[in-house]
Amino acid sequence: MNEPEVVELWPEGPPGGKAGFDEQSFRQESAGGVITTMLRNVSVPTLTVFPADPATANGIGVIVCPGGGWTILAWEHEGVDVARWLAARGYSAFLLKYRLTGTEPDPARYAEQTALTMTRLAERLARMKPPRRLGDLVTDETLKAGRAMAHQDGQRALALVRERAEAWGVSRGEVGMIGFSAGGFLAADVALDPGGAPLAFAAPIYGGEVDGKPVPADGPPLFIAVAVDDALLFTVTRRLFEDWTDAGRPAEFHAYARGGHGFGTGRQGLPSDGWMELFGQWLVDQGFA
Repeated sequence: MNEPEVVELWPEGPPGGKAGFDEQSFRQESAGGVITTMLRNVSVPTLTVFPADPATANGIGVIVCPGGGWTILAWEHEGVDVARWLAARGYSAFLLKYRLTGTEPDPARYAEQTALTMTRLAERLARMKPPRRLGDLVTDETLKAGRAMAHQDGQRALALVRERAEAWGVSRGEVGMIGFSAGGFLAADVALDPGGAPLAFAAPIYGGEVDGKPVPADGPPLFIAVAVDDALLFTVTRRLFEDWTDAGRPAEFHAYARGGHGFGTGRQGLPSDGWMELFGQWLVDQGFA
């Protein structure tokens, strides 16, 4: 089996130059009850190409954006698994490895810092009402800069897929984007500001917001899914649906009673397990099949 094609987004180096840290990966039990590969310290953004199954190819491209709070990427259950699922159904899928904010290189110290951060976040959530915007949770300027870098990489990924549409099987010229958590914010940010022609569609999964920005008159249709028991981002994600539809743009919203945050392609025996089948049906209903 041939290895997937991997293309650098910025062959001459990303805007602002390459950060001074080396990419690392580790295995971790993630939300969704799966053991998955996480990437961190990404400073060279890439697209990994998953060609559509020739038997079902439909000429549509989809960029896949894993999440991880702009410090890690949930590479498998929010990335590779989703890209393969799409490719099997006829979509040309492109897995985006976007730049991340730097973290402690030493694995033991990184684990300690992560545990401390999660404890503080849990304590903060226990003291406050459900956050209605990302800024209620994220005050760290470094993470805000990470979100801006991710948006930049998302715009470049969209432009690159369009440039190479013929070679990569995107014969209809329609390119959508799906993202999870931080990747959901990326998908929503590109839907709001694509840096060129609009996305054909966007699927922000448990993440994304408008946060006062104007919804474009040609904003793409959205597919949104989140669990009600997602203490981090349920209310934020619900507001994205409300803001989008209040602006007269199409959106579909699925709120699952249980599933938590970060379920991705994991199977937990919970209501959120069925979101991908509904996403597939939505794509058909919208004419993207």
